[in-house]
Amino acid sequence: MHIQSKQHVSFLIGRIMSDNTTTATASIKSSKNSQNSPVAAAIDTATLLIKCRDQAGIVQAVSEFIHRYGGNIITLDQYSTAHEGGQYFMRLEFALAGLSEIMDNFEASFGHTVAKRHNMAWRLHNNAIKTKVGILVSKFDHALLDLLWRHQRGLLDCEITSVVSNHEDLRQAVENFGITFHYVPVTKDNKAEAEERIHTLMAGNDLLVLARYMQILSSDFVKRWPMQVINIHHSFLPAFVGADPYRQAYEKGVKLIGATAHYVTAELDQGPIIEQDVHRVTHRQGVTELRAIGRDIERNVLARAVNWHVQNRVIVAGNKTVVFN
Repeated sequence: MHIQSKQHVSFLIGRIMSDNTTTATASIKSSKNSQNSPVAAAIDTATLLIKCRDQAGIVQAVSEFIHRYGGNIITLDQYSTAHEGGQYFMRLEFALAGLSEIMDNFEASFGHTVAKRHNMAWRLHNNAIKTKVGILVSKFDHALLDLLWRHQRGLLDCEITSVVSNHEDLRQAVENFGITFHYVPVTKDNKAEAEERIHTLMAGNDLLVLARYMQILSSDFVKRWPMQVINIHHSFLPAFVGADPYRQAYEKGVKLIGATAHYVTAELDQGPIIEQDVHRVTHRQGVTELRAIGRDIERNVLARAVNWHVQNRVIVAGNKTVVFN
């Protein structure tokens, strides 16, 4: 479709909100007038992510479908790569009484009608269900502890289930947050067995976060977690791939250093980028100072990427991402 004007989108959403308000008001009055009426269903919210070829009628079709179920659109973000024939992306949040009870029916109906008609790749998430996150780490603690602190303060919209490390060093720090810690040593001789153990321990999670986990995951492992592993790399990719990027940056004499959070793929440090940031440096700063500066960048970049993922704000498109932040 052509990207519809803001006025048109606002008109559609306004119509839906207005109609739903009328319906809700009528329902409340009816409930008050009947002593035997059942307790009203809880209002649930959900997030719908859509990717498809840009074509006319997408916003209308999605809006009308939600309206038929009595839902109310809360937010709608959209983006198209071109005015004609481009790729279209949408993130939509809506509220619907009793959604949890009809989720399966809602998904099946949407898939067989709107999604099929517009050839959509789509995903629906019930916001009442917290995304489960497992963390992998080695010895550096800055990114890990930042995530655990944010989680404890309610600043990460997820459930951190456990931490796996190839070293024992951070056990006490992790357990102080009330999080389960697993020690899984990794050597060149037991790598396959170690990864199988990690996979077993992390089963049931929706996302794995590599918070400076200094092991390269095999392609077999990554295939079992497609676009479900986020890594923080301590450089502004695509610069300085691989080991010791701060030393690489120093030797190159760069004036900016940075960090990159990306999805993990079989190719080292080449997955779709979710978030990046940089900091200006000078010739006066050595490798040790670059590392100290870089760790602040790393933890903030990783936290933003994880939060956007668990809030269903990221859509992967090839080796790129669209982030509705």
